[in-house]
Amino acid sequence: MLIEASHSVSVGGGNAPEAGLPAANKHKAQWCVAPPEAAGLSASNNRNREDSWFKSLFVRKVDPRKDAHSHLLAKKEDNNLYKIQFHNVKPECLEAYNTLCAEVLPSIHRDSGYPCELVGTWNTWYGEQDQAVHLWRYRGGYPALTEVMNKLKSNKDFLEYRKERGKMLLSRRNQLLLEFSFWNEPVPRDGPNIYELRSYQLRPGTMIEWGNYWARAISYRQHNREAVGGFFSQIGDLYMVHHLWAYKDLQSREDTRNAAWQHEGWDEVVYYTVPLIQHMESRIMIPLKASPLQ
Repeated sequence: MLIEASHSVSVGGGNAPEAGLPAANKHKAQWCVAPPEAAGLSASNNRNREDSWFKSLFVRKVDPRKDAHSHLLAKKEDNNLYKIQFHNVKPECLEAYNTLCAEVLPSIHRDSGYPCELVGTWNTWYGEQDQAVHLWRYRGGYPALTEVMNKLKSNKDFLEYRKERGKMLLSRRNQLLLEFSFWNEPVPRDGPNIYELRSYQLRPGTMIEWGNYWARAISYRQHNREAVGGFFSQIGDLYMVHHLWAYKDLQSREDTRNAAWQHEGWDEVVYYTVPLIQHMESRIMIPLKASPLQ
């Protein structure tokens, strides 16, 4: 292998100028034969540089953070914690399950001794079938959640409800969530409405980036009061985001979503947030009679 000994190269012959420089300023390159170990080192360095450059195209550079993303993204003025429950019900038991929930869940919601509120309760219409979704808010964070759980252990009606519910379910799971500071707090609303729960599994390390884009994007989605709430997971499936929307019907959903593209900046938000997503899911849900969100 040859190693260049001077700062310029003569290309193709003694009179050929180096690209982009006058021929008068060129000196012929002088070459020396490198020892084998130097040749190997040079080739290795070249490969390392090529590998480093190639990998830099795909590796996301993460800025150092001095605080948890939950502190950076969640609301500061309150200490709300949310729990979302997904119950997959035996198809033949769905009606009985809904009746059972209507008898017990509102009583917990109304009891001032429990620092929790039933935000909404739904059946999935499109998406996973025979599924119930419940969203609870605990004012006071984790201590409020603990207080409610301890009190329910001695609530005979709830214990009977849980026993009967177990006979009707195929599976269940839940997540604990915080709400994004730039989203609305979910409040009761009159119906009839359908609700869409859009759930996003983000790539680890991208939650701050997602929040930065959606802090601007939410303004494009407020014109028809469709934005209900936005949450991110703390316990359960991590790096999960849930956006809850309300529409009059499926056609109004289509019209409202299409209208967002008329706002300058919406296309940029979509362009930059889609690569942050590993998996996404949409549920169209119908509120039950006991739901404060109708």
